[in-house]
Amino acid sequence: MTYEECIQACIDCMEACNRCYDACLKEENVKMMVECIRTDRECADICALAIKSMQSNSPFVAQICKLCAEICEACGNECKKHDHQHCQECAEACYRCAEACRSMAK
Repeated sequence: MTYEECIQACIDCMEACNRCYDACLKEENVKMMVECIRTDRECADICALAIKSMQSNSPFVAQICKLCAEICEACGNECKKHDHQHCQECAEACYRCAEACRSMAK
């Protein structure tokens, strides 16, 4: 896996999390979506940091990508609990990103 491929996975994940976050806020039972909204925000933020770290060839890429993978996995697991299409799509993007980031963390 190259930086470019991992960066793209992070971009896709960040966009999916932002769409999911926005859609969750519009759901009828927003209280039920609180954890999903929280993990979407965390995940989008760490993806942005991972992108920047890879683009600038940070000496901390491995650690940042490892953390990004963990947060993406947690976000995917949370989103997967909900039947909404935006949550299911977000979970898929999170799992792809977690896999890509794990390969950078080695």
